[in-house]
Amino acid sequence: MGITVRDYRPADAEALGAIYTRAVREGTRGHYDARQRRVWAEYWPGGGSWEDRLGGFRTWVAEADGAPVGFMSLGQGGHLELAFVLPDWMGRGVADALYDALEAEARARGLTRLDTEASHLARRFFLRRGWREIARQDKLHAGVILTNYRMEKRLPG
Repeated sequence: MGITVRDYRPADAEALGAIYTRAVREGTRGHYDARQRRVWAEYWPGGGSWEDRLGGFRTWVAEADGAPVGFMSLGQGGHLELAFVLPDWMGRGVADALYDALEAEARARGLTRLDTEASHLARRFFLRRGWREIARQDKLHAGVILTNYRMEKRLPG
């Protein structure tokens, strides 16, 4: 089954919201407890619809059999904002395909650095792709500590 990567369309918003929710609630099960996953799945600074949330980013959508199975978003200044894959598609090359598109765009823009705040699960992926960990962060959301990692990747200038 082939994976294709394309640009985000506003019609994708609801499907990408569902991917985010499933990726957080199911895909991170081995790294975060049930309360952490619930708070994370419900958290979004500023609220708004998924279409509003994705509108300010350059977002790529991975599809298999014509249906979205993952997405990645690049924000201002080289910040990798979002990277989520359906749990049943994790480990099948979806994140790699999305990341290849994102990094190619960053290089085309002349960016020399990418940064992100990665979950325990995403941290492993980014380390494998040449990123380095800057710091562990414990953030309080709705009375629950969520741990993530500030990370960066230098790109040739």
